[in-house]
Amino acid sequence: MRYTGADPAVAGLAGRALTRLPEMTKATYEQILAEMTVYREQRFVSHDELFASCRDNLQFLVRALSESGAPDLSQARATGRDRALAGAPLPELLRAFRIGFTEVWQCFVELTTPAQDVATLVTATTAIWDLMDDYTEDLTSTYRATMAEISRTRQNRRLALVEALFAGGSATEGTLWDIARMLDLPLEGTFVVVAAEAPGLGQEALPLIEARLRERHHASAWRLTPELQIGVVSVRDADGVLELLRDNPRARVGVSPVFAGLGDTARALHLARVAMNSLPPGTKGVARFQESPLAGLVASDPEASAQLAGQVLRPILELPGEEGNVLLLTLRAWFDCGGSTKQIAERVYCHPNTVRHRVKRISDVLGRSLTDPADIAELGAALRALSMYGDRARRAVRTGHRT
Repeated sequence: MRYTGADPAVAGLAGRALTRLPEMTKATYEQILAEMTVYREQRFVSHDELFASCRDNLQFLVRALSESGAPDLSQARATGRDRALAGAPLPELLRAFRIGFTEVWQCFVELTTPAQDVATLVTATTAIWDLMDDYTEDLTSTYRATMAEISRTRQNRRLALVEALFAGGSATEGTLWDIARMLDLPLEGTFVVVAAEAPGLGQEALPLIEARLRERHHASAWRLTPELQIGVVSVRDADGVLELLRDNPRARVGVSPVFAGLGDTARALHLARVAMNSLPPGTKGVARFQESPLAGLVASDPEASAQLAGQVLRPILELPGEEGNVLLLTLRAWFDCGGSTKQIAERVYCHPNTVRHRVKRISDVLGRSLTDPADIAELGAALRALSMYGDRARRAVRTGHRT
């Protein structure tokens, strides 16, 4: 029930208490300084501001108890908003008000004459605490609403800065410094970018990952889009980060190579997405982009790389049935095993003579020699591009157009 006005007997006590307002203000102010470190050390308000607040709020309380009708609680709401903006903790704020309200109650006890019965003091006490409940309720609700507003503003700004970091573009060193400071990330150091496929619209593939990384002393900043959960992580231990990412991912996750300096975040995001797309659709797992000069070159231009794969490997990709897949598997094994027939046979589970037959078939179909350095270089780049941009390359082969 909201406080609706003073009882006549209470109003009389409040009227007499008004004359003691300077004394109550001084006593309340001194008790708050004595008992509460945050006010004594002026962490949120100065001593002068605290004294003025004690005076104004005590005056409000005593006047409200001396008048009829519901009090105007705008002072409570203003105080709640001001303290929230200053960052003052709510428990300490409420404790300070309890000190002030108790000072008023103590004044009422002293002003109660022997001619007044105990019932008058009980009525006054009830009125004080009812008014205190209303006051602190309005103060608390305004404080919390303001803090929520501050939190939303900060979160929106954080998301905008993360988006700017991943977008790259023409950010200057000064801009990057501001972004790093606001995101609590070092400007220089070692980083990885993580790109995780959303298991559902706007869902996280790596729930609570920022908090889990923080527990292991890795600072990070994350952004959730309808299709992806992306983050940049300041790494102290790259293997430790990978271990954490591999702990029950809900979809495909790609990790960029380790890089130095936030200015390379946008490129690292591209490499992380390439790594993610190297995993079969619908699977759950973590793939790390294996950096090499060739891999970096292929990843730098997806369109040209997919076109290269389509042009060089078109004859195999157009083969009917499973033959094309078998020849591609053998060709990859040829590169991985350095051309060793014995190792290829062990890798693809067939007889060495079968490997020799398949290698000859690859050369015949492609019209390229696996002894010519120029042909080998093109085939290696095409295979790398196919592993990164297979869908684009196959689509180009089917349509006969550029990607």
